Amino acid sequence: MTDTDLPQLPTSSLKPQEIILIDEIVEGRIHDPFAYLGRHREGRSNIVRVFYPDAVEVRLITERRNKPPLEKKMDRIDDRGIYTASISAQSPRYSLRILWADGWQETHDPYSFGTLIGDLDLYLFAEGNHRDIDKIMGAHICEIDGVTGVRFTVWAPNAHRVSVIGDFNIWDGRRHPMRLRHSAGIWELFVPGIGSGERYKFEIMAQGGVILPAKADPYARYAELPPATASIVAPPLEHQWQDQEWMAKRAERQALNAPVSIYELHVPSWQRRNSPTGYISWNDLGDQLIPYVTDLALPISN
Repeated sequence: MTDTDLPQLPTSSLKPQEIILIDEIVEGRIHDPFAYLGRHREGRSNIVRVFYPDAVEVRLITERRNKPPLEKKMDRIDDRGIYTASISAQSPRYSLRILWADGWQETHDPYSFGTLIGDLDLYLFAEGNHRDIDKIMGAHICEIDGVTGVRFTVWAPNAHRVSVIGDFNIWDGRRHPMRLRHSAGIWELFVPGIGSGERYKFEIMAQGGVILPAKADPYARYAELPPATASIVAPPLEHQWQDQEWMAKRAERQALNAPVSIYELHVPSWQRRNSPTGYISWNDLGDQLIPYVTDLALPISN
């Protein structure tokens, strides 16, 4: 259904401050994208602003309680890809339909979601005492308000702008600039509609406006094999531990008078010649290394 009830936003007479923000978005210099993009109050209604530079058309789909959703074409207020549309303040949620050169895409607006990392997590991280930091940082598949996507977080306290880039946005740092959580120097963004297997990196703009070489995720659980360097969104961990017997004896093995053997290994170069790719995989490493170390171990008498 097409929305004819709500007034269309005028496309002229943009305020000087809005023109400045649009230029910063289009040129990839925006420090706080949530200050302009997404949903904002405008008088008695709200306004939604999105940035899709290569789109042919963008349509706003508004959910309504006990009624079919409303759909209307968004106004293109800047030829470089800024679209806006008014939305009722009573409308709980909205989504987008985007017409690209090769067809339509239905998605949600990354800038319609609130903050992602809790205040306690930020405090513990800033204090240096967070014990589950791998569950906070990096790329994690999650669901927010019924929408599935990937939550990206990275620490870059001195950056002017950080964006997540990947195949999902043609590696364009202007498309997904992140939100800075000032108390901890963490940048965060939820990208809806993507999942495991997506390649990604972080694009960082320094305070002087210089864009640094794209950075791999230090908390990534998957990565491309060299010479490729992109990080990869990993599926959720579903390992079923079966080490109850070992755990029951761990305290005894870790006693101060218990014997210990330490082996050190450089993974990329071990058994390299036996791998068709030149690098041994982690699964193959476990299959080969454990028997190898077991054979090396000397028998220990009690």
